[in-house]
Formats: sequence, structure tokens, C-alpha cells
Amino acid sequence: MSYTLPDDVDRRPIAIDGAGTLGRKIATAYCAGGTDVRIFDVSAQQCESARDHVAENLERVRSLLGLEASPAGALEIAPDLPSAVRGAWMVIEAVPEKLELKRTVFGELDRIVEPDAILASNSSSFSTSHLIDEVTHTERVLNTHYQQPPDLNAVELMSCGATDDGVIAALVERLPRYGLVPFHVRRESDGFIFNRIWAAIKREALMVVQEGVATPEDIDGMWNIWVNAGLAPFEVMDRVGLDVVLDIEEHYAAARPGIPEGPRELLREYVAQGRLGVKSGRGFYEHTS
Repeated sequence: MSYTLPDDVDRRPIAIDGAGTLGRKIATAYCAGGTDVRIFDVSAQQCESARDHVAENLERVRSLLGLEASPAGALEIAPDLPSAVRGAWMVIEAVPEKLELKRTVFGELDRIVEPDAILASNSSSFSTSHLIDEVTHTERVLNTHYQQPPDLNAVELMSCGATDDGVIAALVERLPRYGLVPFHVRRESDGFIFNRIWAAIKREALMVVQEGVATPEDIDGMWNIWVNAGLAPFEVMDRVGLDVVLDIEEHYAAARPGIPEGPRELLREYVAQGRLGVKSGRGFYEHTS
């Protein structure tokens, strides 16, 4: 039977294990959207800093995420982890990026959380498939990779390999209530979605400077023009024409050995189907006249 959110979800808190930089940002977003949050950290100082952060930023976050119409939730600092997770419908792990620590934390959480609670990791580097060695109920475990809310309000959802599809579907439906935008990572991926793309941009930008092609200032200047235009990568490729994009990629591959074949294989498939972009009426997207 596929997972569904509990009937009393609106009356239950969210728990966060870890009050560091992202833990407190996540807490603020959920409080801004009207859900009570309990947060725990082994450092009392971190907990107090998280309390201050939420108090100082709550109204700004509510404004940025368009949540002023709903009453804000309350933040509670929990004295221990069992107190934090009691009654929570979702528990988010935000402890330091240490593999063994995360495995231990997930094992403990699996034993003490409510039977219907979702167990989520905010890890940006470890897939939850690596964190479930001590977990019995793996069907409720997944990555929820928050960017930097509220300014970067995307959340990437990725299965641990055994996650109930209903868990991801429920979060895709639920997260927009907090001004968060969910994206389903459809197979396990180191770096999820955006970090993989950003890694390629970052690497190529560094290479352009290292080769003496341009200065950092010129690259950032051109980047800002592109970003301000609001054109996303696949929209741009459809405008250019996928046959042209393929020709360009073939040229790069001939000039720079080692470029992966996969992107060109995908482009060849689209071109073979006559899906050339705007000029043919369809490419990655459908285009009307």
C-alpha cells in the first residue's frame, strides 16, 4: 500500500536534527508556512543561534515566500532527540557531513520516530542509500536536498532505492505550501540535479580563465546578461535548434578528447525523430505557432 500523509498532518510538527546553517534555514521556512518545528542539536549554542535566526528572519522569509496569509508556526528547542521527534510527521537530518555519523543518526531515528514519520536527509553529498545500513523501515527514507531557502527555494527529492513512491508524491504535493519548489531526482545521482550542472559550469568557467580566454569579470558580466534574460538551458537549445546544438557538440568533442558521449547520443535521438526545437514545432518542449 502506497504511503499517504497522515490525516492529522496539519496538527503535527516537523523535527530537525541539527541546528547549523541549513538546519535553521529549513526550520524558518517551515515555521513561515505555519507548521510548528522542533529542533535539536548536541550544541546548546547552536540551538540558541537557531532560535535567534528564526526570530530575526521569520517575517522576511514569510514575505519572500508569499506566506503572509497563513499564521506562522512556532519553534521549540528540544532537550534531546526523542523529545524532538515525538509526534513529528517528518524528521529532517541536518547533522555534519560525516558518513558514519549520519548512518548512526538514521539508525537511531528509525527506532524512535513515529511509525508513519518520513525520514529525510538534507545531505548534499551522501545519497540516503549509503545511510540506511542500520535502518529497518527503508521505505520511508529519502534525500530532501534543500538549497538555501528562502532565496534558493528548490528542494531535490531522491529515493534511497527503497523509498515508497507515495512518500515522494506526498512531498511534491506538500512542499509548495511552504513556498518551496520540489524537484524529483528520478534516479540516484551524485550531486542530485543542479549541483551536477553547476559543477560543469564552474569547471568550464575556471578553465576559460586558466587558458587566458577571459577574465573573471567578463565571465560574470556575460553570465548576468544570460541570467537576467530568464532563459533556461533547454529553452535556449530549442531556440538554437537541436541539430545545430548537436553539430556544435560534435565539434567540441573532436577538439577536446574526453568529452562524454551521452549528451550527443541524446541529441542524436531527438534529431532522428525530427524534434529540432522551435523551427520544427517540437524539441525538448512542444512549440505552437
